[in-house]
Amino acid sequence: MLTALSAALSALNANSTAISVVGNNLANLNTPGYKDSVVYFSDLVTQSIGEGLNDTQVGFGTAQPTTIREFAQGALQASSGTLDAAIQGDGFFVVTDDTEATAYTRAGNFQTDASGVLMTNAGDRVQGWTADPATGLIDTNAPIGDIVVPVGSTEPPIATQNFSLDLNLNAAAATTGAPDLSYPIQVYDSLGTTHTLTVDFTKTGANQWTYNVSIPGDDISGGTAGTPSSVATGSLQFDSTGQLTTPAAGSPITISIPGLTSGASDMNLTWNPYDSTGAGQITQFAETSAVSSSSQDGSAAAQLMTVGLANGGQIVAQYSDGQQTVVGQVAIAGIRNPDSLAAEGNNTYAVTAATATPVVGLPGTGGRGQIVGGSIEASTVDVATEFTNLIVYQRAYEANSKVISSADEITQDTINLIH
Repeated sequence: MLTALSAALSALNANSTAISVVGNNLANLNTPGYKDSVVYFSDLVTQSIGEGLNDTQVGFGTAQPTTIREFAQGALQASSGTLDAAIQGDGFFVVTDDTEATAYTRAGNFQTDASGVLMTNAGDRVQGWTADPATGLIDTNAPIGDIVVPVGSTEPPIATQNFSLDLNLNAAAATTGAPDLSYPIQVYDSLGTTHTLTVDFTKTGANQWTYNVSIPGDDISGGTAGTPSSVATGSLQFDSTGQLTTPAAGSPITISIPGLTSGASDMNLTWNPYDSTGAGQITQFAETSAVSSSSQDGSAAAQLMTVGLANGGQIVAQYSDGQQTVVGQVAIAGIRNPDSLAAEGNNTYAVTAATATPVVGLPGTGGRGQIVGGSIEASTVDVATEFTNLIVYQRAYEANSKVISSADEITQDTINLIH
């Protein structure tokens, strides 16, 4: 009877633990990135009663069950958070807490603090790489660290240094001495002030044209308001097939604009009438003179509008002028045996003595999964499975309770035999 009692008691204890695991799984049904735990039972050593080949073996019950956390892929759910992210595939986000202890998580509901540090909703700092403020480049070969994104910052202006025009000049145009084509292009000085340059093209003869670049007179010292001031002039020559020959390829046109009334530095512009392959961007065919495209490399100062986490783990800042700049990169850690991790709460896990060394790198490399922006990984808990397990564990508990009751009645009957 004592064996029956101890075996049944071990079962009560084991099934009670299993019910607790089910309860914890169901409690985290809506926890982002949560991975459900599975209970595994094992029997205790048996004792043999009798001798010979036909001896009877009676077990001592069941051992304390073990739990294994299964790191299956959770469903990706669209999120309205601009900094939310989910991992599709293997890997973990790397985070550190206030004690600089490193932990790992699959929950990607991120936010920033007042200083722009990217953090989890529990306050742990997300690890990765931040763009160098001087160069704007991200060195993913450097050690990972806190990711700091701009908060409420203003992007400084970029003075225009180069501009280009793709255009055709009408070979059949008359030589009137007046411009056949005038085109305005906006450029920026070192303070971000906009200046509109006007480029005039005038036919002077067969296959020959002149260009004149002017700026409004009130934009420069000594200029006359309302009267354009010429800042560059020169000649263009074409061959019999309408291709530009003068200026020659490799001889860009330089334009100097000193004495800006805005107080900015003198502007020194380069206008290259050829593209990177050496093909002329100005042609002369018997078609209406027109500009097909233009470009320049300057920009005005801009206010930060939003910061978001894009696919691939890039953190992108968008400014009021429409420009987008990559300001950070989230890292991912690959762990070969994630089931050996120990849960620490707040959706984080810590390595144990049995955990393989985490390997940190870019998403999508080294077997690591991809980061999907604007998404959150859902919990892997399945309600139907958990309810089924709950019924099974409850029935097992009730059955073993009956064993204890029966063993107790038999024991009482045996004691009564003495009396």
